[in-house]
Amino acid sequence: MTDLTLNAVSAPAAGISVPGAAVYPGLDDWRDLPIAQQPTWSEHPSFGPTVKELSSVPPLVFAGEVDVLRSRLAQAAQGKAFLLQGGDCAETFEAATADKISSRVKTILQMAVVLTYGAQLPVIKMGRMAGQFAKPRSSNDETRDGVTLPAYRGDIVNGFDFTAESRQHNPERMLKAYHTSASTLNLIRAFTQGGFADLRSVHEWNRGFTSNPAHSRYERLAKEIDSAIKFMASCGADFEALKTVEFFASHEALLLDYERALTRIDSRTGLPYDTSAHFLWIGERTRDLDQAHVEFLSRVRNPIGVKLGPTTSADDALALIEKLDPNREPGRLTFITRMGANNIREKLPNLVEKVTASGAQVLWVTDPMHGNTVTSPNGYKTRRFDDVIDEVRGFFEVHQAQGTFPGGVHVEMTGDDVAECLGGADPIDQEAFLTGYESVCDPRLNHKQSLELAFLISEELRKSV
Repeated sequence: MTDLTLNAVSAPAAGISVPGAAVYPGLDDWRDLPIAQQPTWSEHPSFGPTVKELSSVPPLVFAGEVDVLRSRLAQAAQGKAFLLQGGDCAETFEAATADKISSRVKTILQMAVVLTYGAQLPVIKMGRMAGQFAKPRSSNDETRDGVTLPAYRGDIVNGFDFTAESRQHNPERMLKAYHTSASTLNLIRAFTQGGFADLRSVHEWNRGFTSNPAHSRYERLAKEIDSAIKFMASCGADFEALKTVEFFASHEALLLDYERALTRIDSRTGLPYDTSAHFLWIGERTRDLDQAHVEFLSRVRNPIGVKLGPTTSADDALALIEKLDPNREPGRLTFITRMGANNIREKLPNLVEKVTASGAQVLWVTDPMHGNTVTSPNGYKTRRFDDVIDEVRGFFEVHQAQGTFPGGVHVEMTGDDVAECLGGADPIDQEAFLTGYESVCDPRLNHKQSLELAFLISEELRKSV
């Protein structure tokens, strides 16, 4: 935590005046540009009061924490650290319980121990948590049995239940998202600073995973980690210092009404920070250079990610660098590639080559989930674990061939034993979806699949360092 104080910044959304709002040059230029994937709630009577309240609430994260993350990501971009970013596709208010949050944090910590040993590098731990409440949609509407209603856009916008009342876009949900995020961050800080993250405990959790015969291939690596911990103990290592970890929050900066209202001016530097999260990313559907999302995020000091799909050209990538990182600041810009297993080896090399040749030092991260979504024979949206692994391997192969560093992984996962993605060493089949499918949006790796992914990435990292 930091003792920084931040002055509230707010900007009038269309037709709203916020008394006493601070102003920063250019911070509201996005309002004059086309904007995609936004709710239809500007005329709602609660919209103005909600934005005003959000503009005055305490920040969820602090500028000093954001600066620390930027320095950590700069190390990763230089091949001196690795980013692990994971969490729900779309958080829900209902699932923001202590048990579910602790399970997600526990799983990320377990993955991080394995990756740290494999890479022999620090692992930056970041959750898709405490703000991942909005989702872009391919259609504005959804039709069931001849009834058409607005599509579900995440709990921050409307409800999942298929009723007219639930699907109404309600700006008051932004306040619920803020307070739920604050509670989630409080729990995360308690878990990661209060002994829950003790290295020895996390390793014991992983020993339980490898004791399953289905995961026996990973037992050797687990034993190596066990030997390393015993060696550290014999040498008098300060395990008290290993009881706490840094843990950062991130989400897709989709709803600009929410992001703008939570932007503050740092009293140290006079610069704007979006205090809704440490790290924010721009999605594949909203990365148009001439539209509002890129413009707004170009103005805040947070480290920024951009999702790059298979249609991304080298010119697109270079233009995004020029707009979002004109000063070529280490740790500022992360490219999160989501090509699909069938495209990664063909589409990624040219991007990496051209960006590297430009002199820009971005952090390259793979999202092996979004490009591999299919529909199962029984009608569920799913992903095949083998495709996820194949895209990860392709990502590493491309960077090894280019002589660049594969700097991180971005996954949709949960700490629960759900059944949403097919396969794995302890396999999930489509019949399990009938009782174990819980996601309100995209399918997630379950606890066991997430740990298996970490062990497999650890093997790839050992080849890269």
